[in-house]
Amino acid sequence: MKGGKSNANASKFDAKLKVNGAGGGQKASKKAGKDPNKPKRPASAFFVFMEEFRQEYKEKHPNNKSVAVVGKAGGDKWKSMSEAEKAPYVAKAEKRKNEYNKNMAAYNKRMAGGGNADDESDKSKSEVNDEEEEENDE
Repeated sequence: MKGGKSNANASKFDAKLKVNGAGGGQKASKKAGKDPNKPKRPASAFFVFMEEFRQEYKEKHPNNKSVAVVGKAGGDKWKSMSEAEKAPYVAKAEKRKNEYNKNMAAYNKRMAGGGNADDESDKSKSEVNDEEEEENDE
């Protein structure tokens, strides 16, 4: 028999898979879970441009269903743009990056300070105080 395996070999192979745990077995993850409170990284200038470009492209081509076509058209347009045309997007991206750095500094400060010790929740202090007053009124 050239080129093919017999059924006996196939069954041995299947048995090895079951013993080794390959093929559908789940491994324990060593990676720690992501913190949902951690600020998201800011978009680059290109992605800021693409947010706007997608809307324009969708208006001009309402029948297009392909994400790849939109991405390729946006990439081609970005490459053909001059530095002056890219400047507003670069400025927006820089603004988002500065805001992200501030949020990360605050986040790191909270994490170094023992987590949520002084941060009661995502609610502002006034909302928390309003809820406490309503409970006291009842």
